[in-house]
Amino acid sequence: MTIASLKWSQKATATREVLAPNDVRTLIANQLGVDVKPVTDEAHTDDLGADWLDRLELMIVIEDRFADVEITDEEVDQLEVVGDLIRHIENVDHERRRRSNVEATTMRNNTNRPRTWPQSCHWK
Repeated sequence: MTIASLKWSQKATATREVLAPNDVRTLIANQLGVDVKPVTDEAHTDDLGADWLDRLELMIVIEDRFADVEITDEEVDQLEVVGDLIRHIENVDHERRRRSNVEATTMRNNTNRPRTWPQSCHWK
């Protein structure tokens, strides 16, 4: 199966899943002023020449670039390598999509119910 053989919505999802990690790697490389080649899943920010301030600025840029992503101080300490950061962003995206699907299903189910006015709204 190739991306070309997928339906449009499947293509968008497949393309997003392929591009997102590369976007993160490119963003990291640009922010730290390094070539993208050494920005692998196993690379530590220290390996890329980043100090704690560079790392803080990187997290701010990540949060700005990926709207739903918030990185707490506790999470920053747990994100040891580039792959951890990519997985964190992907998990946030998956959770956002799951919530959207649940909300869409709830909305769809609620539209089939008859509308009734609360007793206090009836004319007397």
